[in-house]
Amino acid sequence: MSQSKVAEESRTSPYAAKPWLDHYDYWMRPHINYPRRPLYEILRLTAVQAPESVATAFQGAHLTYAQIKEQSDKLATALVRFGVKQGDRIGIMLPNCPQYIITTFAILRLGAIVVNINPLYTPREVAVVAGDSGMRLVFTLDLLAPIVFAAREQTSLEKVIITSLTEYSPAATPPAVIEGAERFVDLLASVAEPELPHVEVHPEDVAVLQYTGGTTGVPKGAMLTHYNIFANVIQVSLWGNHESRTGGETYLLVIPFFHIYGFTVGMMVGTWLGVQQVLIPKYDVEALLKAIRDYRPTYFPAVPTIYISLLNHPQVKEYGIDKVQRFNCGSAPLPIEVIAQFERLTGGVSLNEGYGLSEASPVTHSTASLARRKPGSIGLPFPDTEIKIVDLQTGTKEVAVGEEGELCIAGPQVMKGYWNRADETAIALREDKSGRTWLYTGDVARMDEDGYFYIVQRKKDMIIVSGFNVYPTEIEGVLYKHPAVLEAGVIGIPDAYRGEAVKACVVLRKGMTATPEELIEHCKTQLAEFKVPQKIQIRESLPKTAVGKVLHRVLRQEEQTEPQEST
Repeated sequence: MSQSKVAEESRTSPYAAKPWLDHYDYWMRPHINYPRRPLYEILRLTAVQAPESVATAFQGAHLTYAQIKEQSDKLATALVRFGVKQGDRIGIMLPNCPQYIITTFAILRLGAIVVNINPLYTPREVAVVAGDSGMRLVFTLDLLAPIVFAAREQTSLEKVIITSLTEYSPAATPPAVIEGAERFVDLLASVAEPELPHVEVHPEDVAVLQYTGGTTGVPKGAMLTHYNIFANVIQVSLWGNHESRTGGETYLLVIPFFHIYGFTVGMMVGTWLGVQQVLIPKYDVEALLKAIRDYRPTYFPAVPTIYISLLNHPQVKEYGIDKVQRFNCGSAPLPIEVIAQFERLTGGVSLNEGYGLSEASPVTHSTASLARRKPGSIGLPFPDTEIKIVDLQTGTKEVAVGEEGELCIAGPQVMKGYWNRADETAIALREDKSGRTWLYTGDVARMDEDGYFYIVQRKKDMIIVSGFNVYPTEIEGVLYKHPAVLEAGVIGIPDAYRGEAVKACVVLRKGMTATPEELIEHCKTQLAEFKVPQKIQIRESLPKTAVGKVLHRVLRQEEQTEPQEST
């Protein structure tokens, strides 16, 4: 785009003017030259610069970056012997463990493509991802092998490679031999010295297929290139003022690597910076608190449900949670009241928020460290990240500052498209008159006059009551202010008069009570009448994704199939 066109756009568009640049931290520059190198370079460079730095702490055992690289190169050699070549899709169905990191970089070293698979998936769900991606091999736990074998009959999977969580523990116990499966430990033992082929990996080659949309319909594989993810790693690192790559930090990583939040912000950024990565394979509040006590992490990225559970642990203060330097919340909006409570708990340590999505590798916005904070805001756009908010009806007209519309993003971290889904790609990625490609996120957002952004709701979760837009997150935020409410999920239900009415599903704090009527009265004091829930259901738990997002879709399905009365 010409300079004159850019200047004209800046005069006419509040988004092209980029008011957020005036609020960047002093070290942050608006434009960056991103590496056009393969992602494998992230591990190679760190192993050269900090070979003896501890890379992983897992169940009391440790590996250095030199050891991670050595084992990754051996595994890549073993994969070559299996016939794995550039462009092949290889599945990883593992929780957070050293094997995940070793396997990821082995796949990337060969120019093959990582396919992340949720270990909680059923055989049907595994078969969908394996079939769509055309995976040749999959790495998984011995305990999950039956699920993969059940899915294998419906796919072209050639090999199943198993490992165990005890394999990299102090006991170093390998998995049992399972007929039809290869063992991770045997593959490494079969290679005395790595023998790796020369592979020309281009920046626009796909590095990761990140399946998304599984909670809303048929999963779609977001094609994230080496350039996409490397750019996002640099954006995240510089945003946090991490130009030095000599280690010295400790990341506490319970956010799963199979989710793009954990993959990029946790594993990839952690490896790039040479930090010690404390790996938690499954969320358990006691294990998490012990890790905080024993490792004194400098950085802890997590999701709302984890922060809520920590808030409600009776001994949380005894584990040194106030010694953590930085907390970050992503994946779902965090109620302001929860932020305030958590910061009181930690003695004022900021709980920052960010925003991203699988299609953007994932991070596009984050809270600045020293600039003015605005609780409830996802912060400011990253460098080189273009933002606009458009009307919900046509998606073609920019809305004014402060108005709500669909959030659209353009930048180096935005995906190449969806794997074998030209129709879905055309909906998500749209080119404007100037030739710039925009990712339509499906999130309703607004920007204030300073360029701070706020996520209001997913478009599909929005409720329309008597023609008025109602956003579940607003009502959930009000419910969280009630002292008895632990968790809340709000959905729309059919209403003959209003079109839709509001229903809230609520989990109460242990040992506390509240009736639906009491909670409705609480909402009436803070919400317009049309926003107040017509129905409140007290439940034992809410359905969630693996990273803790409340599954509003499942709540809606339950309402359709088994309508329940308030209790």
